[in-house]
Amino acid sequence: MQNFCKYWLINPAICSVMLLSGTAAFAGEIPATTEINQPLEIANTNPEFDHATQQRAMSQVTSVSQFSDVQPTDWAFQALQSLVERYGCIAGYPNGTYRGNRALTRYEFAAGLNACLDRVNELIATATAELVRKEDLAALQRLQEEFSAELATLRGRVDALEARTSELEANQFSTTTKLQGQVVAVISDVLGGDRVNGTEIEDKNTTLGVRARVEFVTSFTGQDTLFTRIQANNIVSPDIGTPEGNLFFAGTEGNTNAFIDALWYRFPLGEKTQVIAIANAGAADDVTSTVNLFDGDGAFGALSTFGTRNPIYGQVAGAGLGINHQFSDSLALSLAYLSPTSNDPSAKNGLFDGAYSALAQLTVKPSDRITVGLTYINSYNQPLLTGSNTATFQNLADLQGLDEAAFSSNSYGIQASIGLSDKIVLGGWAGYTNSRNLTGVRGDVDIWNYAVTLGFPDLGKKGNLAGIIAGMEPKVTSSSVAGLDEDRDTSYHVEAFYQYKLSDNITITPGIIWLTSPDHNDDNEDVVIGALRTTFSF
Repeated sequence: MQNFCKYWLINPAICSVMLLSGTAAFAGEIPATTEINQPLEIANTNPEFDHATQQRAMSQVTSVSQFSDVQPTDWAFQALQSLVERYGCIAGYPNGTYRGNRALTRYEFAAGLNACLDRVNELIATATAELVRKEDLAALQRLQEEFSAELATLRGRVDALEARTSELEANQFSTTTKLQGQVVAVISDVLGGDRVNGTEIEDKNTTLGVRARVEFVTSFTGQDTLFTRIQANNIVSPDIGTPEGNLFFAGTEGNTNAFIDALWYRFPLGEKTQVIAIANAGAADDVTSTVNLFDGDGAFGALSTFGTRNPIYGQVAGAGLGINHQFSDSLALSLAYLSPTSNDPSAKNGLFDGAYSALAQLTVKPSDRITVGLTYINSYNQPLLTGSNTATFQNLADLQGLDEAAFSSNSYGIQASIGLSDKIVLGGWAGYTNSRNLTGVRGDVDIWNYAVTLGFPDLGKKGNLAGIIAGMEPKVTSSSVAGLDEDRDTSYHVEAFYQYKLSDNITITPGIIWLTSPDHNDDNEDVVIGALRTTFSF
């Protein structure tokens, strides 16, 4: 069929052959045994019709090649309109209308002509040629001659597109999987501060570290997502004697091997519910919104762990199940249960007998500019990842003279983001954690944290982001656990960064983190950490 159509389009003379052939009545009966590869013979069914006279009349019409556009009053326009009405070869615009009363460019006209040629070819090829009038064939022949250059250009463009499409299909990674990657290169150093808790800061050398990720995003139905991420990371956060100021994108010191860092499968359950099954390295942002403009998972936005999201979210990690139900455009409920010991069958481990976190969050979005998250997290043996040494339970077992410690926590958080304008976003959060020590001398610990953020999207250039974060990292405000004293002073975390979009695939983010009275101890000198992050995406 394709070969036949190409032959028909390339050889306008076929119209003349069909018009001048005269062994069978075109409008009469066609033998039932006629095959599409047999020549179609056409007879003059109207004895009054004088083909030569018609050709002379048509030759007196000014050639349409002399006009820049084809007007509704041109013979070519009227001829094509007649063909459209008779054979239905142009269905219309995407909205179902055919605007046949406006001028067309020669290429628009050629596209319509090509559609009518295809329709006539189809009728001939399906042995229904008796439906095609010979007058129409004559008009088609003339139109082909007048628009031969435009038709040739269109065919060339179509052939080029088909060739490019074939090349893309032949070289595509997968029909169901998208391959994407990201490299984060970071130069960092401690720029100020010498001693914390009586110990000199030794990690004061300028370092260069890299986090590389390769991600496979697969969809089997178009509505589900299988996400697999392979990561290698040798970035080390400077050891300043306290977990405060930790860099979010830092890896595990001493482990630079590539491994499956994340693996999860998300699928719909009805129209408003999404379910996510997490096999490895799940985090809070996999199951709910952290309601922070600066949460870019270390590659974008904030540089520090504290500045990326409310620290109570740090307890949510491991493998498990999450559910998100969208009640409406302005209200959603997220539930999740994750365990970092899910693959360990030994005693006091596994999915339900070891460390875990259970999250429930109600996300309210009363307008496009305002989002509020109300969060509750219940966890077991899941410490906070940033804050003072006491707030993160550093060496809790040693403080009590035990081989291991166990504790449970209940955390409550509120997060908000308010777009004051297209260029200014005000945000922040407050988090409270009550932890109970379950080994040794039992007792309770109260931990608070809060922050205010100010973001400037598209500052200086579309795609840029400037940010300021000011707040208090997790601090123990009350403790009845033996050996775990409350933090006596208050440390403030001030962070500023400017994320510059160098191109669609490269961003550069210089930033600085200033910690006053580190570890919530006024005896400690202020510490300043500087970082320059470059993110490559592909």
